[in-house]
Amino acid sequence: MVPCRQPVTDVPLSPPTWDSGGVLLAPEKTLFVRGATPLLLLADAPVHDVLPLLAAPGETVPLCEGWGIAPRLTLCVVDGPGDHGVLIPALAAPVLDVTDGPGRMADWCADAEGAGGAVALSMDRLPDVIDWSALLAPGTARGGFLPALARPRPADPRRRDTAWPGH
Repeated sequence: MVPCRQPVTDVPLSPPTWDSGGVLLAPEKTLFVRGATPLLLLADAPVHDVLPLLAAPGETVPLCEGWGIAPRLTLCVVDGPGDHGVLIPALAAPVLDVTDGPGRMADWCADAEGAGGAVALSMDRLPDVIDWSALLAPGTARGGFLPALARPRPADPRRRDTAWPGH
């Protein structure tokens, strides 16, 4: 008979909080907006100061060099240079379909895949109204177009160079 190990009791177990300063952003601090070029609005994001300032007047959205987005149904990843990035529990996040009210995250992800990415804008707080000219005004937000990150290809077990080690 194998002796039973005693449970670890000296390690305090506390649930993670949304405001722990990590890379996880609470879904209520985001708004996913559907469209031909989908929009992701971030409020009080830990990557805010790292994203480029929107300096272009009008409705031109610059490309965010070194940034990318992985639009997935359960978890959306905004990946930046170095260790910068943010994870969003996408399934719990609000989605707005500008044509008919509330939207579905699966549709937003499909929009992002079709557009090859999404526009991500970070600001102090989410706006009450989606007004492109106000969102893109200099000094209002940071961000730009984030190209979609490539999905990893699954290993082909028939090929020795892509199979799991030891197989």
